[in-house]
Amino acid sequence: MKNKFKLNSSTLLVFILTTGVFGIINTEMGVIGILPLIAENFQVTVPEAGWTVSIFALVVAISAPITPLLFSGINRKKVMILALGLFTLSNIISMMTTNFTVLLISRALPAFLHPVYVSMAFTVAAASVSKEKAPKAVAKVFIGVSAGMVLGVPVTSYIASEVSYSMSMLFFTVVNALVLVATILFVPSMPVKEKLSYGTQLSVLKKKVVWYSILAITLINGALFGFFSYMSDYLKTITGVSYTVISTMLLIYGLANIIGNVIAGKQLAVNPVRSMIMIPLALLAFYIGVFAFGEWLMAMAVIILILGVLAGYGQNTMQYMITHAAPEALDFANGLYLLSANLGTTVGAAVCGLFITFFNTRYSVIGSLVFLVLSIVFVVLRIRATQSERQIRMEMAA
Repeated sequence: MKNKFKLNSSTLLVFILTTGVFGIINTEMGVIGILPLIAENFQVTVPEAGWTVSIFALVVAISAPITPLLFSGINRKKVMILALGLFTLSNIISMMTTNFTVLLISRALPAFLHPVYVSMAFTVAAASVSKEKAPKAVAKVFIGVSAGMVLGVPVTSYIASEVSYSMSMLFFTVVNALVLVATILFVPSMPVKEKLSYGTQLSVLKKKVVWYSILAITLINGALFGFFSYMSDYLKTITGVSYTVISTMLLIYGLANIIGNVIAGKQLAVNPVRSMIMIPLALLAFYIGVFAFGEWLMAMAVIILILGVLAGYGQNTMQYMITHAAPEALDFANGLYLLSANLGTTVGAAVCGLFITFFNTRYSVIGSLVFLVLSIVFVVLRIRATQSERQIRMEMAA
């Protein structure tokens, strides 16, 4: 009976964390689909409305390595309540304000706690189950990330177009508020048993394996989001399909992310090294396929589906890569994951954009190929560094 209760408790906890991450990612990404409506509502241009996305992403990138470190010694339940409370309050302000500056501030403030909640969700999910089941628990939280990205934009866009901008903000508010209530009622107090000093956590940056992981994550995510940033343009310009077909293919790509999350959770628990090697190699092969078969709709539909699965699989693998490089400072390691992923997204989009500027849209995928070739080098170095550390520990224990 006791084991059954423990299982149910961990299952409920992971579900709450997954839904919480969904609400936070939904708040971040959902506004992408309603930028014209924001521009109309606040009497600004669409590029100016785009700052509602940019300012959130910028704050996340800046705070990702800092705020998880600062909050690492505080009771995790209290931190989650603080983050969800701030997101709920900020969404209420976004819903009610008529001032664009206030809207931007209400977008920026919760973004500071975005890395805290997401990194803590990964850490708590992994700790709620046995070590062998940790990758599967983390994979479930990643489903919240994928769902937030996949469902956030179309659902928000639908609510805004069918009802109003304010109601789309209410949608964000309700999701975050429900998770806040669930956290207060059902999540147990989680005081940090052994508080690590900031110096101890920062000391993981002395490890080569951590830097190899950071560089590998930056490059792999740069490849993924470098091309994804221009996927719609690629499908329109090179494949020559309608916007309706593009929307469908993007939805398929997003849903495939969730499938990739589930597969990764199982495979990482069995053979993580194989997953680390497989992801950049598989992505390399299918991005070559994008370049070679870009004009063929059926080929592209299959490739986009597989790339979606690999993207979801890759996100889990990258998070595993850095947290297992620095298991002694998991919150900080998860913050480094978010920093590396955001940095990769920014640099990847810029580099792939340069290929479009100097050549044409077809060559945007070349940027991703360059990133992947480089990433393979650092993945191999990361695996070798881990094996060397393990060998040294075995020799010292002998």
